[in-house]
Amino acid sequence: MFASSILDRRRRLNKAQKLSVAGVSALGAAALAFSLVPGGSDAETEPQAVSAAPVTLSSTGTAQSKALQSSVIEKNSTAEQLVRAADLAKAKAAAQSKAASAVKAEKKAPSKAKAGTKKRSAQAASRSVSRPALYSNNLDGWIREALDIMKAKGIPGSYEGLHRNIVRESSGNPKAINNWDVNAQNGIPSKGLLQVIPPTFNAFHVKGTPKNIYDPVANITAAANYAAGKYGSIDNVNSAY
Repeated sequence: MFASSILDRRRRLNKAQKLSVAGVSALGAAALAFSLVPGGSDAETEPQAVSAAPVTLSSTGTAQSKALQSSVIEKNSTAEQLVRAADLAKAKAAAQSKAASAVKAEKKAPSKAKAGTKKRSAQAASRSVSRPALYSNNLDGWIREALDIMKAKGIPGSYEGLHRNIVRESSGNPKAINNWDVNAQNGIPSKGLLQVIPPTFNAFHVKGTPKNIYDPVANITAAANYAAGKYGSIDNVNSAY
């Protein structure tokens, strides 16, 4: 009877211990208290398990947490506003600087334009000095242009020699044509200011002038080139040549 009572107590103790261990594992914190009955006594006390209750925030803690969150949000908002204000200030300064540069450029523009006009005028004056004067489109202009070309090509002749022979041969008509002399009878009439036949014009044509026998300057230079080879100069020609 006594042994049976001890075994029962042990079984009950083992069961209580298992329950206490399970409680510790499930709740994360437990306190076990065992009350041992003195030997020989029939009275027994079940083991008491004390578990930790879940921690809950009080209303005061919740208010403090919300206040902290509000403070953080407010600080972040203030920082963002400061950054935005700094960016606006930079943009405004950049716009003012750009406007000031535009005003300066506008003020400089008239002086630059004036300087450019002066420079262009000086260049035009320089070109007018270095560039030969335009020749008039008449007998005087044709002779003078032909003389400049003859000089550049090394063909002898003078204004007087050219003018004298032109007046005799064509009376200064660049479209003059002889349809009655021997050349005309042979099918190659004389043409132009100095009455040159086509084969002679082609043979003594001066490079740089038009290949048109009726062109005044081309006709004069070709005839003077031919006369230079046959007579030494157009100045030495005083009749049909």
